[in-house]
Amino acid sequence: MKKIFLFIILGFGCVSMFAQDVIGTWNGVLKTQGIELRIVFHIDKNAGTYTATLDSPDQGAKGIPVAAVTLENDSLKLDIKTIYGKYEGKIESENKITGNFSQMGATMPLDLVKGTGEEKKVSRPQEPKPPFPYYSEEVKFVNKIDGDTLAGTLTLPKKEGKFPVVVMITGSGPQNRNEELMGHKPFLVIADYLTRNGIGVLRYDDRGTAQSTGDFKKATSYDFSKDVEAAMNYLMTRKDVNKKKIGLIGHSEGGIIAPMVAARNKNVAFIVLLAGTGVRGDKLLLMQAEAIGKVSGLSDEDLRKTKETNSGAYDLVLNSTDREKLKSDLKAYLKKAMEENVDTGKTISQEQKEAQITMMIELLSSPWMQYFIKYDPVSALEKIKIPVLALNGSKDLQVPAKENLPVITEALHKAGNKNFKTVELEGLNHLFQECKTGSPQEYAKIEQTFSPKALEEILNWIKIQIK
Repeated sequence: MKKIFLFIILGFGCVSMFAQDVIGTWNGVLKTQGIELRIVFHIDKNAGTYTATLDSPDQGAKGIPVAAVTLENDSLKLDIKTIYGKYEGKIESENKITGNFSQMGATMPLDLVKGTGEEKKVSRPQEPKPPFPYYSEEVKFVNKIDGDTLAGTLTLPKKEGKFPVVVMITGSGPQNRNEELMGHKPFLVIADYLTRNGIGVLRYDDRGTAQSTGDFKKATSYDFSKDVEAAMNYLMTRKDVNKKKIGLIGHSEGGIIAPMVAARNKNVAFIVLLAGTGVRGDKLLLMQAEAIGKVSGLSDEDLRKTKETNSGAYDLVLNSTDREKLKSDLKAYLKKAMEENVDTGKTISQEQKEAQITMMIELLSSPWMQYFIKYDPVSALEKIKIPVLALNGSKDLQVPAKENLPVITEALHKAGNKNFKTVELEGLNHLFQECKTGSPQEYAKIEQTFSPKALEEILNWIKIQIK
């Protein structure tokens, strides 16, 4: 799923005391769970009203809007609805703002200084640099069902010819065509490797992201599957594509979407699932919380409380048919759960508790989360008879291999599939990096973007399917 999105992004506003000085660009570093994320705020004033947007360079996010800005003397309060967060800061001078960012009950210091900030230097030795020894074309295609225009890049071994092509499907969260995260561009690395070895690749920006149109926030995994079919339909119109050898490669949530499409679209020749899931969404989320909690040092009691609270909330989602009633039920449930959690009551204020409950309600009742919690990947996997390669890392804490690969295997057996391969790759995390613990805290620190042994496994298997 959407890579436990460390998508901690905020918005920004200004106060009247330093109004003329606040207009401009500010930067700071948010430190969370051992990860440092650069943030850049762009402040402006239009018709007497201050507006702002946020860039999160390390996550490839730009132009995130701020929903509301409250200005009182030298203080500012920011309501960032899209990420269920709040920022409160104090303007110390025309060049400095000190403050805190709060999200889901956690509060982190965030100080800002005037200017764009220096580009964080990270080593990403696998990232390919032009000129490339293959043909590359910027393309656009339309999802005629929802009316979205998807923008992407098609790479082919040569400009002339007829080639097998794979469509890349990103993980959860708004992703650009390179699936950019923490300075890594895994889809760019995969596309470059495959194209150099004779296989074309189409990768595109998610709807409502980068150069693609549409509303990402209202979409579910099923909606994204229609975007994938639009990509398939586009490839079917091209003379340089071998229409009988079009495959799908899906990572994380993309590993849920690929079987959805393959189950109903006969033009899909094969699928590759990278950290694809086999269990229903609510069960996967519980697995994630426990695995990441353990490696982060949480006590058994804290893990038990978290699992108990989350299970109850997910059950409400599973049994809901009306969003407004669900929100009401979640509010009552979460309020009671928080009151019973004495430790939480001691560590955060009443305002923070209310903000946490509100954010959790919005998150759990969102279209995407409701669909994800209820969706069982087995329903599609049991219909797949085309070739399937499923790869999961042994140290993946977001989609644990030992719990998911056996379910995928069983579902494909039930489908009567005679051509599939499941592999647990030793020592790899959710992003298919060679790692120590598998914790999301390591993602940015690891120089490797995508394991060479995983790349080789994908290439060798696809070559067999396209003979």
